[in-house]
Amino acid sequence: MKDMNVSFKEEKLNQAAIYDIDANVHRLVRNIELLAYINPLNIAQERKNFFKEKFNYQPDFKYRKVKFKPYKLHRLFFSQRLERIENNQIQSLYKDIIYTYSGLVQCIETIKEPGNKFYFNSLRFFGTPTEKMVDNAKFILHHQVPVSEKALFEKTLSTEDAIEYFKNFRDQYGFDFSIKTSTAMSAAAMVSNNEQSLYLKKNQKFSHHDLELLGHHEIGVHLVTTFNALEQPLKVFSNGFPNNVETQEGLAVMSEYLSGNLTMTRLHELAYRVIAVDSLTKGYSFADTFDLIHNQYKLHKEKAFNITLRVHRGGGFTKDALYLSGLKKIYDLYKGGNSLDHLMMGKCSLEYAPVVNELLNQGLAIPSKYKSLSLQLEPVIDPTIDFILKNLK
Repeated sequence: MKDMNVSFKEEKLNQAAIYDIDANVHRLVRNIELLAYINPLNIAQERKNFFKEKFNYQPDFKYRKVKFKPYKLHRLFFSQRLERIENNQIQSLYKDIIYTYSGLVQCIETIKEPGNKFYFNSLRFFGTPTEKMVDNAKFILHHQVPVSEKALFEKTLSTEDAIEYFKNFRDQYGFDFSIKTSTAMSAAAMVSNNEQSLYLKKNQKFSHHDLELLGHHEIGVHLVTTFNALEQPLKVFSNGFPNNVETQEGLAVMSEYLSGNLTMTRLHELAYRVIAVDSLTKGYSFADTFDLIHNQYKLHKEKAFNITLRVHRGGGFTKDALYLSGLKKIYDLYKGGNSLDHLMMGKCSLEYAPVVNELLNQGLAIPSKYKSLSLQLEPVIDPTIDFILKNLK
């Protein structure tokens, strides 16, 4: 009995150490969100300048000022006494988390700095496209977009129409979130994890298809995982596991696929992003990447500008290559008959699925409260899209 009491007391002390370090790290990163800093403030003006100069212009983007002290954060990250966590698997997780979050802070503090500092930090944080990823992108681009898809993208709806649509879409879920607008966005819509908000681009035009796709992508995955994370005992589920971007974006695009909203046009967009990131890593300038996407691949100038902007913002942002690789990983997992539920418990990543199971076993995590609609309904599968995803490397 005495041994059992000692063991129980040790387990409680170990859990207390985990909660303590988790809370410490959360206090350091809770108000830091890369997308809040990486989106330029003057996109509209620089787009105008770029087209006015007939695509031969290096945009001069402006960014938000950093509102925290990076050096102090780095020092506090590495002052955490991880040896207090006796479970090796969980201790290793928090070690990786500290390195990851420190890397995120380095990304933010070097946005627009000379000497390609942000770009090199982005490479460390998000990686670079492999040859296999580039081959997959080219394989997708060999398949033409059906003429029938054109009608899906007739943009007749305003941002105000979109707000009403997402209010109705929100009613299908058991959580509430605010819907805001912003001009400082490179995407039509994005989720702020910290604010539990959906942001829409001001003065943007949408098609009905756009809204359905964004509903499943942004609300059905990004906000579902945001609100599931808030239910978790540990804050790491909200702040994000290492490498969670690839998994989370893969899940989000997979929700498009399962709800019947993943089109050839959308797959082409993800492929262009990989091509653009690849051009960035080869040293292409903003104008060079635009030329590649617009003139060689014949993408409309507005779309080509948006993709180039996403990749070159901050000085070189390699995140966009992960959407396609994430989709392939989640697709293979799903087709293998595996549940995706454990990945929806928060901002989880595939690589850390065994640790999530350990946290569940230790009573340090709970199953998802909220479910994505696309994962509950009968899948709507397009055979051509399915063929392509199946044959990606």
